[in-house]
Amino acid sequence: MSAFLSNYKFSDLILPLIISFIIVYGHIKKVNIVDSFIKGAISNLKTAVEIFPSILLLMVSIGMFSASGGIELITKLLSPVTSFLGFPEECVPLAILRPLSGSGALSMFDSILSENSPDGFAGRVASVLMGSTETTFYTLSVYYSACKVKPTKRIILYCLFADFVGFIMSSLTVNIIYH
Repeated sequence: MSAFLSNYKFSDLILPLIISFIIVYGHIKKVNIVDSFIKGAISNLKTAVEIFPSILLLMVSIGMFSASGGIELITKLLSPVTSFLGFPEECVPLAILRPLSGSGALSMFDSILSENSPDGFAGRVASVLMGSTETTFYTLSVYYSACKVKPTKRIILYCLFADFVGFIMSSLTVNIIYH
């Protein structure tokens, strides 16, 4: 047994253990696991169909915004403010895309790391920014569409303020730790 376990990391066993626990627990509670799974899958498919238009609108809007040069224009307009705050100019497009699109932000993050050193200031700020901020509009559109509730302007402003604080703190944190 110990030879068997020595070939595996504990993280390799987590998913099989969770699945085994669910099966055993369902058997003990006398729950039909297959029927429960199918009901849950049907419910989630209905939710996916309901939120798809919001996600499609968001993705098309982001693509149009990026293709139109809007990100570059905003980056140039914000450069005096970002340089004053000590935020690297290379990370401004990432800060713009991050609240809108996780995949767009990931692509921009990859671009920043390939053009700059991952250990350089911009690479570190981009890394902290990616780990400490959220895809705000995507998250809001998914959750509010699923709940069939319209988000208030205050919620959107609070979320955007939290993103802004995350952007500034990512630069400040990297400055404090590495300088």
